[in-house]
Amino acid sequence: MRILAIDVGTGTQDMMIYDSEKELENSIKLVLPSPHLFISQQIREIENDIYFKGEIMGGGKIKNTILEHMEKGYKVVMEPLCAKTIRDNLDQVKSFGIEIADETKDYSQYTIINMGDINITKLSEFLLGYDLEFDFDKIAIAVQDHGYNENMGDRDFRFEKIREKINKPISPLEFGFMEDLPEYFTRMNAVRRTVKDEGISEIPLMMDTKFASIAGMCFDEVAEKLQSYVVIDIGNGHTTAATIENGKIQGVFEHHTSSLTSESLERYIKRLAEGTITNKEVYDDHGHGAHVLNPINEIEKVIVSGPKRELIEKTNLDWHHAAPGGDVMMTGTVGLIKTILER
Repeated sequence: MRILAIDVGTGTQDMMIYDSEKELENSIKLVLPSPHLFISQQIREIENDIYFKGEIMGGGKIKNTILEHMEKGYKVVMEPLCAKTIRDNLDQVKSFGIEIADETKDYSQYTIINMGDINITKLSEFLLGYDLEFDFDKIAIAVQDHGYNENMGDRDFRFEKIREKINKPISPLEFGFMEDLPEYFTRMNAVRRTVKDEGISEIPLMMDTKFASIAGMCFDEVAEKLQSYVVIDIGNGHTTAATIENGKIQGVFEHHTSSLTSESLERYIKRLAEGTITNKEVYDDHGHGAHVLNPINEIEKVIVSGPKRELIEKTNLDWHHAAPGGDVMMTGTVGLIKTILER
């Protein structure tokens, strides 16, 4: 079986091509800049009005780069779907001075930028350039998706859906979606539309980046020997931690990395393991929330991943940098591949 796994993060998009006839360590790997960084660079290089088309994607630096472009006197027009990259509410998008595309107007003199988290055509051209087959049995893609509910803020809605999922101890692999992908995960659905529009008939498995990473960390060679431990992904924007006992998630908390110190991180991890952490304390500290089903017997080790993982190094916790498949950059892609294989 050949699997293409793509994990789209804030800093990089990590890719792995898994072949069941080879060892995982011999998989072909790519680490490229995240799409929002590439698009932001495009905007900076354009000296003209810009017309955006395409899909909802991870916004990252795009909004600020657009505002900087408009400050130079240029106009920016966005089609309604991709405009939701800036805000789900289009009135809020327009409040920034961005115009929503009108089919009756002529934008032929504008420079066009296509938005989207995935570009299968560009990836296939790259691989074929190295005489590598672009032929896969399965595709799995991870993006971070807060979900959208017009009656609830992103922070609240995201964690509500995490809490609903963990209503009993489950394997991190159960966070993968196939036919059961909810409509409210707008970014994941956008990726699926993009893949279909590029002529791929295979429906990709979709997963949130945080839980893809959590799943991958559980297959680190150190983690596989443990019964009771904590996994934590310390990302550029968000930090997500889960207690694992006998392969099942027993509790989780999610916070904004910028709001954490090494001291507060250690405190939250210990309270998560003890089962004493509360949703209110994390939420009131500007995080997303916490949910605990059961305390774990002990923290045998903290398995850590993510670009800001130096936060854990200043704690008194017994930690280990996850490297499933021998690569610290591939926790998310390994999680995606293991989820496909489990299904």
